[in-house]
Amino acid sequence: MNNVTFRRAEPRDLPILLDIYNYYIVNTPITFDLEPKTLEQRKMWFEIFSASGPYQCFVAAGDGVPIGWACSGQYKEKAAYQTSVELSVYIAPDRHRQGLGRKLYQMVIDGLLGEDIHRLYGRITEPNPSSAALHVAMGFRLVGIETEVGRKFGKFWNVATYERALTGA
Repeated sequence: MNNVTFRRAEPRDLPILLDIYNYYIVNTPITFDLEPKTLEQRKMWFEIFSASGPYQCFVAAGDGVPIGWACSGQYKEKAAYQTSVELSVYIAPDRHRQGLGRKLYQMVIDGLLGEDIHRLYGRITEPNPSSAALHVAMGFRLVGIETEVGRKFGKFWNVATYERALTGA
């Protein structure tokens, strides 16, 4: 990871974070978004993040340019779910297998320590053995599989849900 730095995401990162995310929308079933996002849409998405609280976002930057990001976001809409968050990680397609996802996930997890968060969730479109391995390595456990829950590219996809307590609770 030469010349790679890790930090909180900043508004100036949004165009590149958008490019990374749109790559996954257009080319993979990893996200169930079907249409590329606009910069305006991602600005609204970015507004939920802060340096404290349940929703935080971090980037990995190679030579100062974002090459991946991870964040915590709302798990479910209803109020009783507020102590649970869903984590996401996206790495530039040419930067996989460099340990970036693991480091970014750890930054999100560390950022949430001391917050009123009890459970972390990761949801993975199957098959995705790399993401499954990342979650297991980060202390998550498989808690369920939703079968054929989403349709993209003319095919139905399963989603595996992984869960982890934020602390030893």
